[in-house]
Amino acid sequence: MDKKHQYRTITFYKDYFQTFFEKQNKKVKAKIVWTFDLIEDLQKVPEIYLKHLENTNGLYEIRVQLGSDIFRIFCFFDKGQLVVLANGFQKKTQKTPTQEIETALKIKKEYEHENKK
Repeated sequence: MDKKHQYRTITFYKDYFQTFFEKQNKKVKAKIVWTFDLIEDLQKVPEIYLKHLENTNGLYEIRVQLGSDIFRIFCFFDKGQLVVLANGFQKKTQKTPTQEIETALKIKKEYEHENKK
């Protein structure tokens, strides 16, 4: 059997994402995992699943939709291929809440500070 090529590896930083993930129901968790697999396995990920956020210093959002429920999980790249997951939230408005972006940027800064070599 051909082993499929993996273009990215998703890793978790501390338990920010885990805390969010554990609160979700089984269907939402399954859809999140499915979306992660897609992001790892596709060379070019469609913007409906992974989108760069303008003016956020390298922040991306993983976009998960299940029925009318929309979830966003913030992430950023490290050393080119590594996607590090920060916080996640359920989206209830058109615009991504500034507070959520600020939290993600704070986590990213914390990560960068800890991983300076």
